[in-house]
Order: sequence, then C-alpha cells, then structure tokens
Amino acid sequence: MNNNVYTRRANYYETDMMGIVHHSNHIRYFEEARLFFMNNIDCNAREMESQGIIIPNVDAYARYHTPIRFDEEIEITVTLKKFTGAVMEFGYEARLKSNGKLAAEGHTKHCFVDKSFNPMSLKRKYPDYYAKLKENVTITD
Repeated sequence: MNNNVYTRRANYYETDMMGIVHHSNHIRYFEEARLFFMNNIDCNAREMESQGIIIPNVDAYARYHTPIRFDEEIEITVTLKKFTGAVMEFGYEARLKSNGKLAAEGHTKHCFVDKSFNPMSLKRKYPDYYAKLKENVTITD
C-alpha cells in the first residue's frame, strides 16, 4: 500500500446540475487524503486530538483541471511539503484513475494548538509525533 495515494469514487450526491463533482467537494477529498496519509504514518488525527493536539486548517486552495463525474475513481497523491513543528502544509494532486488526467491540485495549511486554541510546537510537547511527521516531509522548490 502506498502511504501517500488515496483512492475513492465520486458519489452521485457530490455532483452538481452539470453532472460533475461540485468544486467544494475537492477540499473534502483533500481532507480525506490528508487523514489517510497521517494515519498511515502513525499520526492518527483522532488519537492526536485525544492527547490534546488540535490541527485546524488555516488555508485551503484548489485548482480544477478536468471534471470528475459520478462513479469515476480518483487517486489523490498527498505530499507533506512543509513541516516546522508548529505549522504543516500538504500538497495534493487528484487524477482520474482511468487515464491519469489531472483533475485538481491544491494545498492545505495547518497549525497545532491545544484545546484552548493556544499555539503549540510538537517538537517540544510531542517529540514522537514531531519525528514521524518530520521524516515524511518532501522538500519541494
């Protein structure tokens, strides 16, 4: 299993009157892919939250290239592009599985806060999670 490729099918209820996946669902797809990636590197979001680590999204962006239609299978490649211990940024490429065409690309940026929403550094408070995320960063230009 590839830790950074998430596969799913487009549901009928995700489509709009034009018969394509509504643009707002791409951000949801990215979120599903991010949680899949984090779970696969042993940084399960639910477990992290139960330990007092909250990971809000502070920025999200999607650019659309090729429509996704009902029941089409897509593969979303997730890349942890930046990680400082206080902030992390993921990049995403969603491709149609049938032909590899780029459907959408984007990014999300997240920070780490405690249950009172005070900023925190994983490096100091949670070094195990810090190490797991740090070893999965892909440096991009």
